[in-house]
Amino acid sequence: MTIMDAPAQDATTARKDFGAIADRLAAGFAKSAAENDSGDCFVASHYDQLKSEGLITAGVPEALGGGGADVRALCDIIRRLAHGCSSTALAFSMHSHQVAFPAWRWHHQPAAVPMVEPLLKRIAAERLVLLSSGGGDWIGGSGKAVAVEGGYKVTARKMFVSGAPAGDILMTSAVVDEDDGAKVIHFPCPMAAPEVSVLDTWHTLGMRATGSHDVMIDGLFVPADKVPVKRPAGQWHPLFFMLGTIAFPLIYAAYLGVAERARDIAVGIASGRTASPVTRARAGEMDTALTACRLAHQHMIATVDLNAPSAETVNQVMTGRRLVEENAIRCVEKSMELAGGAGFYRKAELERLFRDIQAARYHPLQKEIQTEYAGAMALGQSIDTIY
Repeated sequence: MTIMDAPAQDATTARKDFGAIADRLAAGFAKSAAENDSGDCFVASHYDQLKSEGLITAGVPEALGGGGADVRALCDIIRRLAHGCSSTALAFSMHSHQVAFPAWRWHHQPAAVPMVEPLLKRIAAERLVLLSSGGGDWIGGSGKAVAVEGGYKVTARKMFVSGAPAGDILMTSAVVDEDDGAKVIHFPCPMAAPEVSVLDTWHTLGMRATGSHDVMIDGLFVPADKVPVKRPAGQWHPLFFMLGTIAFPLIYAAYLGVAERARDIAVGIASGRTASPVTRARAGEMDTALTACRLAHQHMIATVDLNAPSAETVNQVMTGRRLVEENAIRCVEKSMELAGGAGFYRKAELERLFRDIQAARYHPLQKEIQTEYAGAMALGQSIDTIY
């Protein structure tokens, strides 16, 4: 076994079991990945298998009926799934971080247990699929909430809701105007509510099978007791220090997996040719980029392992996220070069992976904002409105 063949993550016995499940599912998912991509078809059958094999509930603590997988183990699952289907891995990462966040709070914030435990138990018992609108909302929030008797009426259009066709609950937010300024309320939105609809909008360059459609919320009543957080709009909040630290290693595990898959395909193609200085140089650049990608992702996970979310951990995670993005994209580009003309054909799979990896550019914090955030941290300046 070479260093490049070795698993990217350390694994306990439990994690090895999850890894074996993920590898087996990925092999099956690979058979339909191209067809789903070409038809913009959501990976619905893959979600059925994620449920039946226990991966949907993997992040729920064992004491609450789940698999007990921590962020490191979930990253390993997502990375492996990406070897078979990029879209499945990325969509699953969005569910996974919405589970990992309350699970982290259950483990580390005793005061939050009464708030998060009922949801975690429901995920385990009902195999609920959670959705996120975080990338579209982020810290600024979006949509309109109006205070009414007993709660709020919400009207909003949420973009980039990955896995929308399979979702049970959308974890989202809306902006309410108050006398002392705009506030963002966070709430769970039941996808089965008559005021909620999925719009067929996801027709994209890559990650075409994630089902990341827009979700329309039209006058949904949200009871006040279903709003766990209300915060000032447009500035960092402890909620986002936690979410920003925990979520992004999971999301970027999918892109690491895409890069690994592209590398292996390119090596397989190039190995059948006569060796030359050019092919060796291309292979070396490719593997160097992949190693940088892996190291940056490990840095993200190690930051989560500190169990101390803050502005500084967000800085470390977002720096890693930037490095994973750049090196994953570079690795796939170099894979295309190493494969040569053979990699240009759709049947080689690299063309799809080249398109899929481009999505790594678009999650928060995008590179210019990440640079400003890191610079403010270095200079001891406020990051409150840098997002």
